[in-house]
Amino acid sequence: MSDGAARIGNVLYPSTDMAASVAFYRDGLGLPVRFTDGDRFAALDGGGITLALAAGAEEVTGGVPAASVRVPDVGAAVAELTGRGAPLLRPAETGPHEVRAVVGDPAGNPVVLYSPLPPR
Repeated sequence: MSDGAARIGNVLYPSTDMAASVAFYRDGLGLPVRFTDGDRFAALDGGGITLALAAGAEEVTGGVPAASVRVPDVGAAVAELTGRGAPLLRPAETGPHEVRAVVGDPAGNPVVLYSPLPPR
């Protein structure tokens, strides 16, 4: 993302049973698994977009699906959007793989803003 533009990184679906959710999308629909992080998170290849499954501490949207938008700077994106009236639903926090925050769009839908952590 050399130009600094935001882009949809994935569509995030909450999961209450990661194994069952992965099996549904992998075995039932044939989506290849890109990676899993135990029973917390899984990423499946949706053919141009990633289907992300989140459970436990990784489920940040209050149990509803949401677009996740990769941004160059989560803090700056939150400041810009809340300055324009977007509600802050979850402040920026550092997870195991990224910094993320959740804001509401004009219709009240959650939008996850994230930026990957630098490689370790």
